[in-house]
Amino acid sequence: MVTLTHLKSLQAVELSIRKGSLKAAADTLGITPAAVGQRVRTLEDFLGADLLLRGRSGLQPTPQLEHALSDLQLAFAALERVTDTLDFQRVSEIQIVADPDWAELWLAPRIDAFREAHPNILFCINGAGDVPLRLGAPDIRIDYGEGSGEPLFTDAFLPVTGPDNPRRIADWDPVLQMEGMPLLHLKVQRDNLDHPGWVEWFQKFGHRESGPDRGVHYPNARVALEAVRQNVGFLVCGLSLVLSDLEKGSIVNPFPASQHLTAPHPYRMQIRPDAAKRPQVQRFAAWLRNMASETRSEILRLGSL
Repeated sequence: MVTLTHLKSLQAVELSIRKGSLKAAADTLGITPAAVGQRVRTLEDFLGADLLLRGRSGLQPTPQLEHALSDLQLAFAALERVTDTLDFQRVSEIQIVADPDWAELWLAPRIDAFREAHPNILFCINGAGDVPLRLGAPDIRIDYGEGSGEPLFTDAFLPVTGPDNPRRIADWDPVLQMEGMPLLHLKVQRDNLDHPGWVEWFQKFGHRESGPDRGVHYPNARVALEAVRQNVGFLVCGLSLVLSDLEKGSIVNPFPASQHLTAPHPYRMQIRPDAAKRPQVQRFAAWLRNMASETRSEILRLGSL
């Protein structure tokens, strides 16, 4: 019997063709586009042939892959059916793919309380956790942006900084308090209008005239907030991601919370239809809704101050 040593690479190839891009395949798998690309390259190196071509309508198979593509697609469709059929064997597992910042900064600080109440439910979140990632669609997907799914809460974007930094602007120009102050940014704020940052905040509230886009750009909020806690600079961030930091005082908001930008889209939850019938998924989804409701109330309360 032949051992399928390249199953994950084959999955990455099939999904990339089916979804049309490495990014779309990565979103489905809960990993980065770079990781998907690495899986594809590993298989290409093993075979000594290219498998994917970039076209105007997305990724296309090379002639080498074209001959095997229909069998590959049938194989993974069959595997997904098998996963669904045998899912009763995994009644204590919940597979989640989520926005990485949301998973690390909102879900992670809260999920221990659910684990304590339900110690027999195991999780795989974005490919890591108590149980390994399985093939097929996740049980629950949490995305930020337009699309289908049940809205959980709509975030508010506002400036935050380390506890030592507000004194730096206290005696500064009362009109242009942020002029010359070190600004921190997220790369997604530079690349995606759905994630407003300093440029949009200064346009609405003032406090600075020059260089609203200058400063260090961080790959994700987790890394940027580590710099914020060390008083490196000022960051515009989703309020939901820093509620615990604000409560502890490790991060502060130097301006009234009412000076915030409302997120263009909410975080949304999608539950795979067959997974929604499982009791443990129902319990977790109900808990998630309750936690989201608390966050929604806290955002509304702080935003009105």
